Amino acid sequence: MAISPYLRRLRERVGHELVMLPSVAVMIFDEAGRLLLVRAREFDRWQTVGGAIDPDESPADAAVREAQEESGLEVELTRVIGVYGGPLFRLVYPNGDVCSYTAIAFAARARGGAIRPDGDETVDVAWFTREAAARLSMAPHTRLLVDEAFRHDPATRFDPPGWRPAG
Repeated sequence: MAISPYLRRLRERVGHELVMLPSVAVMIFDEAGRLLLVRAREFDRWQTVGGAIDPDESPADAAVREAQEESGLEVELTRVIGVYGGPLFRLVYPNGDVCSYTAIAFAARARGGAIRPDGDETVDVAWFTREAAARLSMAPHTRLLVDEAFRHDPATRFDPPGWRPAG
């Protein structure tokens, strides 16, 4: 798992205990309406492009940085899809670290670059239709974010009440 120097220092003090982290998810769509997803090395599941916001970094800057790092694409952010958190966004990593994320989901479009996994956090990158994405192995919080992105609702959402993963 790639870990920022800030989080590494924090983990040295608190060990595996729960840490709350602000994060971004970047929903990059192509001209055909497909969503770019990455396969995470650590969990061997498909997930959205994104990650933690570094100290003093703006959410928009974090989204652009994470998109470039994880997918190889330079992106333009087009809107905020929503802001999400709660029990669904608590993750326990294989090493025992526990994090509770508050995620800001951005819609975006590619402006340059070429898709490629980073070889560290991501081992695959691909475009998916809504139907194809529904068949992928992903965590429940990722499923929520993907479902929200494919709604293409211009209104910003906040933790859809009663949301449950399909299937």
